[in-house]
Amino acid sequence: MAALGTLTGSGNWFSALALGVTLLKCLLIPTYHSTDFEVHRNWLAITHSLPISQWYYEKRHVEGAFFFAVLLHFKHIYLYVAPAYGIYLLRSYCFTANKPDGSVRWNSFSFVRVILLGLIVFLVSALSLGPFLALNQLPQVFSRLFPFKRGLCHAYWAPNFWALYNALDKVLSVIGLELKLLDPNKIPKASMTSGLVQQFQHIVLPSVTPLATLICTLIAILPSIFCLWFKPQGPRGFLRCLILCALSSFMFGWHVHEKAILLAILPMSLLSVEKAGDASIFLILTTTGHYSLFPLLFTAPELPIKILLMLLFTIYSISSLKILFRKEKPLFNWMETFYLLGLGPLEVCCEFVFPFTSWKLKYPFIPLLLTSVYCAVGITYAWFRLYVSVLTGPPVSKTKKQ
Repeated sequence: MAALGTLTGSGNWFSALALGVTLLKCLLIPTYHSTDFEVHRNWLAITHSLPISQWYYEKRHVEGAFFFAVLLHFKHIYLYVAPAYGIYLLRSYCFTANKPDGSVRWNSFSFVRVILLGLIVFLVSALSLGPFLALNQLPQVFSRLFPFKRGLCHAYWAPNFWALYNALDKVLSVIGLELKLLDPNKIPKASMTSGLVQQFQHIVLPSVTPLATLICTLIAILPSIFCLWFKPQGPRGFLRCLILCALSSFMFGWHVHEKAILLAILPMSLLSVEKAGDASIFLILTTTGHYSLFPLLFTAPELPIKILLMLLFTIYSISSLKILFRKEKPLFNWMETFYLLGLGPLEVCCEFVFPFTSWKLKYPFIPLLLTSVYCAVGITYAWFRLYVSVLTGPPVSKTKKQ
């Protein structure tokens, strides 16, 4: 404890924290028998039976396909990242060799491996959907999984491209009314901002159909898929493609839920410690994405909790990554800094000012609209920056199949 006090007094808080954690782990050594000790014993057995060149080399494509298929049937939202997994498995497992420049050797294609992957997916799907098929309830299942009649956006708009599209339509309709270019009797009252889950028609801009969102999503995903196939960047390249598939689906999908942004934020955290550019994108994405979830926690007791938790996470993330990349340029430019700081006044206006104004009864949707549109700008910016880094990044050449 004396040593701990000395370290803390000298200002070396990280060393003090490391020492404290180490002492705590030493006290918990008896509880490790069922986990760490067994893991190390198995690892010793593996290293004893394999040459050193194979200690950190394993092919688990079949297991990866099986577990992802199971995951997909547990929660169909993982369709967002299915293209990344499909292309990855096709390229790295169904083709058994690469050229020296990293491109695929087309004559190395294995039909047996394709059939094996297809069989795994088919068996998992049959086990999951077979009972519904036997009872003739499969159409009912798909109608619940893909509710196209619920409208383009959720009751609270997810902060994506369609939030910006809706807001632009709203602004243009107001301008049209002021200029007497639109007939007020033909304009529905607050159709998009009524808070109801329903289909609605845009007033000025063309209305969006499920097919249009599907086409937009596929177009947004294709560049990342092409990069994964034609310009391999190793494990980091697969992770980038996975994030872009999740983020592109969030940006352009039909009736996207706000919580789907977490599918991109969580894996993006793995990239944030590799490069300063990725750290910057992660901080913008995670700060904006987490704040966009605030309207889901709308009761008074939840207000201080959500603000405190976000401040703790955001401050810790920014300070840690700044320390990690302290020898490089700042993580944010002036425009990004100004945007992120703007979340503070936005929260004050939505939570502490607007409820005491006369607009609360006449325009109750304004806080949700402001939050959604403001966060959509940040998430769109992060998506664009991530795509630029993927398209401009150098390929990783390999002389043999990994």
